[in-house]
Amino acid sequence: MAIVGRPNVGKSTLFNRLVGRRQALVDDTPGVTRDRREGEGALGPLRFTVVDTAGLAEAAAESLVHRMQEQTERAARAADVTLLVVDGRAGITPDDRHFARALRRLGGAVVTVVNKCEGGAGDDGYFDAFSLGLGDPVAISAEHGEGMGGLYDVLAPFAPGDAVGGDERDAAPLKLAIVGRPNAGKSTLLNRLIGEERTITGPEPGITRDSIAVAWSHRGRPVQLVDTAGLRRKARVVGRLEKLSTGDTLRMIGRAEVVVLVLDAEMALDRQDLVIARHVADEGRALVIAVNKWDLAGDRRAALAAINERLADGLPQVRGVPVVPLSALHGEGVGKLMPAVFRAHGLWTRRVSTGKLNRWLEEAVAAHAPPMSAGRRPKLRYVTQVKARPPTFAMFVSKPEEIPADYQRYLVNRLRDAFGFAGVPIRLLLRAGKNPYVKRGRRTR
Repeated sequence: MAIVGRPNVGKSTLFNRLVGRRQALVDDTPGVTRDRREGEGALGPLRFTVVDTAGLAEAAAESLVHRMQEQTERAARAADVTLLVVDGRAGITPDDRHFARALRRLGGAVVTVVNKCEGGAGDDGYFDAFSLGLGDPVAISAEHGEGMGGLYDVLAPFAPGDAVGGDERDAAPLKLAIVGRPNAGKSTLLNRLIGEERTITGPEPGITRDSIAVAWSHRGRPVQLVDTAGLRRKARVVGRLEKLSTGDTLRMIGRAEVVVLVLDAEMALDRQDLVIARHVADEGRALVIAVNKWDLAGDRRAALAAINERLADGLPQVRGVPVVPLSALHGEGVGKLMPAVFRAHGLWTRRVSTGKLNRWLEEAVAAHAPPMSAGRRPKLRYVTQVKARPPTFAMFVSKPEEIPADYQRYLVNRLRDAFGFAGVPIRLLLRAGKNPYVKRGRRTR
């Protein structure tokens, strides 16, 4: 189901109402939504995929607004039913009539939804909507949730049997977020991966505002790809809308399992790139770096060596992050990206047995004992993995506060090398007390 209409009639508010949470950005500024945004919606027992679209508007060919309108038209063509949203308070405008004619030419099922009708405020616009010639309109208030029952009655006949009351769930997809600075090529990379122009691209920086999730399958494995708004330096983010977009991107990083950080090969790994990479590591997500526009790189060997050296110095907490040079525009190297993503995800979800961990601990302490404190050396008694996603280990020691940070880094690096956790954040939790698995004085090995 596609939601279309002119700007600022409440399409994104209706989208959020149907998916049950504030997934799309909503602001008084017209034209906030630019790309198609998909979500899993529900009305009573009815289940469907709902697509939020950019506001329809007349535009010159090749302009950004024209590219936005092309995305909206693609969504309407692919939909089983299209909701044409109009503003009941403003009444039917010439733009509404123009786009009603355009939807009739597409030939699909169309339902006119008259929004902002709470308290009878949109009655005049509701009756005027009959003149669009698209059948009986439905009066709602997306903001207040009024009229949803009437919308259900109109949509139910379009649904196949398995869309009502279904409880089946597909295998959980790998959640993959694509992040980076503005104009690094994130949307172009997403389009290249899925093989269609799903998101708007162009030379203008900051085209993507919403985080756009796309359901995809790579060699039979389900993946949820999320294209995000570019992240600029915090001091440069001043407008309310950009702050909303930035917050949305940071939330998507926290919800992802693997994050692909897209760099521009001509200015790779500047300060902002490292800030983003550190944030991904702090969130405990698996990280893969895609060096885009590789076709424009001069001395490729020197450029790659410089990137790896910069990573070693600026991101030591996730040593061994995979780096994939590619050109999203031309497709060079893109085939290597998803194998790197799946390897990173495998390490991120990996578990190590307690026996192996404690044999490793004995060897690590024998090679380099913890420093003495107040004339005594802290005892590292036991270690176990308490969770994956990311790999998290609890180590029981005599006095946790006496284990210095540099020795903790030593232990994490030894863990990474011993069990192959290259490029994955590792969390080490120091716990006071004796081995919790000791019974009747016997020590578990």
